[in-house]
Amino acid sequence: GGARETHQAMGKKQHSKDQLYITQTEWKKDWGGAKSNKHIPYKVLPFDCCAISLRPFEGSPMCTADGVVFDLLNIVPYLKKYRRHPVTGGPLAASDLIKLNFHKNSEGKYHCPVMFKVFNQHTHIVAIRQTGNVFSHEAVKELNLKARSMRDLIDGTPFGKSDIITIQDPSDGSAREIGHFSHVVEGLDVDHKAGAGVRHNDATARILGKLSSTAAEAAAASAAAAS
Repeated sequence: GGARETHQAMGKKQHSKDQLYITQTEWKKDWGGAKSNKHIPYKVLPFDCCAISLRPFEGSPMCTADGVVFDLLNIVPYLKKYRRHPVTGGPLAASDLIKLNFHKNSEGKYHCPVMFKVFNQHTHIVAIRQTGNVFSHEAVKELNLKARSMRDLIDGTPFGKSDIITIQDPSDGSAREIGHFSHVVEGLDVDHKAGAGVRHNDATARILGKLSSTAAEAAAASAAAAS
């Protein structure tokens, strides 16, 4: 009977991992989630969610060079406290962040501003490092790479192939599996009261205003002055 029960348990566990959503009980049992106080609403982080709060970003979405997206209001206090990448655990500074420009259609849904296709969990989404503009990979592939015209499809800013940042690749969801995020595994968190205060913090406003590839040094100076 024991082997049969084990087989059934494994079957249940496997089935749950095929689902996009994961329950709190499964999280604690299968992923060691007891280390963290966070409620884990998904197995794979949706493209429009902050990798720290695991909720849809509300303020200004920022991303790292490896395409991890954060809400500005969450990443600034996190970096001030830990000075590390919340997902990989590697070093990360405020000056490394890129401000993203997501575009919405008339119904308020995020979409590609060129192809006009609404983004979902199956969309290959990319951003251009220099501008932060977010497109479907299809648009960049057809109108930039194949056309050999490496200029931002909205404002014409020149960029190289290495400047295309992958925000979501549906063929490889492993990078967005919440169970592997450094801050989740280690149970790291930021005082929410402190995070809420950041909303009105002048230093955060300066960081947001100056964050771009051309003003990285100025942003680093602002962050240093604020700490």
